[in-house]
Amino acid sequence: MKLLSRSYTKNGEGSVKLIAEEGEDLWHAYNIIRQGDLVTATTFRKISRDSGAGTQSEKVKIKLTIQIKSVEYDAEGQELRLRGKNLTESEHVRPGAYHTLQVETQRAFTLEKALWDAVDMDRIQVACNPAARADLAAVLITEGLANMVLVGSAVTLTCASIETSMPGKRGAAAEGYSKALQSFFSKIFQAVVRHVDWGIVKCLVIAGPGFAKEQFREYLLAEAVRQDLKPIMTNKDKILLAQASSAYSHSLKEVFANPGIAAQIKDTKAAQETKALQDFYSRLSTDSARAFYGSGHVIAAHELQAIQTLLISDKLFRTSDVAKRKRYVELVEEVEKANGTALVYSSLHVSGQQLDQLSGIAAILRFPLPDLEDQELDAAI
Repeated sequence: MKLLSRSYTKNGEGSVKLIAEEGEDLWHAYNIIRQGDLVTATTFRKISRDSGAGTQSEKVKIKLTIQIKSVEYDAEGQELRLRGKNLTESEHVRPGAYHTLQVETQRAFTLEKALWDAVDMDRIQVACNPAARADLAAVLITEGLANMVLVGSAVTLTCASIETSMPGKRGAAAEGYSKALQSFFSKIFQAVVRHVDWGIVKCLVIAGPGFAKEQFREYLLAEAVRQDLKPIMTNKDKILLAQASSAYSHSLKEVFANPGIAAQIKDTKAAQETKALQDFYSRLSTDSARAFYGSGHVIAAHELQAIQTLLISDKLFRTSDVAKRKRYVELVEEVEKANGTALVYSSLHVSGQQLDQLSGIAAILRFPLPDLEDQELDAAI
């Protein structure tokens, strides 16, 4: 995300002008823009004109400010759709009429809020920090199917999906199999070259069932030498192999759980979050009085200053209930002020989706609270 201008204060009003540079930036914007906010951006409106020889339609470019009613995020299309009431005097869109702004990459927009809280401000800081971009790449592969995945601070993005029909390995089909395999590997190789920025990515994990992962790693390194691609040759020690049950992105949780891989990617945000979630599950099974989930138990534990690590999904912050969001924000701030750790999980990460299944909020405690564990508590937020 590129920051063009900023004028706001914590817990005060203000605005920010931004350009989304990549798909992950749109996810950040989705988590910042909420109902009631004002967004200004250029848009296109289809209008009809009477030319005398009939009616002709054309698209005109206009700049509108709308008050947000709803926000939709399209991960595959890399687009953000903002629907709301037009507040701008325009010959093409009357004031008060509903209009949908489409926020895309490389197109500037201005966001105005009546209240900027700490979570919004942190999100802006992370989004505008180049070092927070995708720092882990993975090729999930089996014979004939591969998915190239980038894992950033907020989004797990499948940037290439390659599927090839593979003939038999034996007899007359053997030669066809060899050619198909080379073609398959070539397409994956091109995806790695196109999408992996070795200046940011800490490692590339090649994972899957069977032997395709080993074969592709050999192909990748040999082809890098043949084409004299120094970025791959220089970073070959960062190219790791891991076992996974499939070539689909949900298998990333198996990759992150691999102790050898975890040691190599421990500095990535995704790995830190995965480890914290694993620690929570481990504590839940061995010392459940120190592992709570659900807002009722987590808030009660916080009131006793017992939270060491707070795990919370960004999904909870997208509520249109202002009071509820404010309480979640305060919870994060108060845990950090008490020398605890607060991890905000992306619901577009595998770990975030797992946390969402636990109500989206959990905590590892400094000390056991057996009496609280046995209580049935309603949602406290």
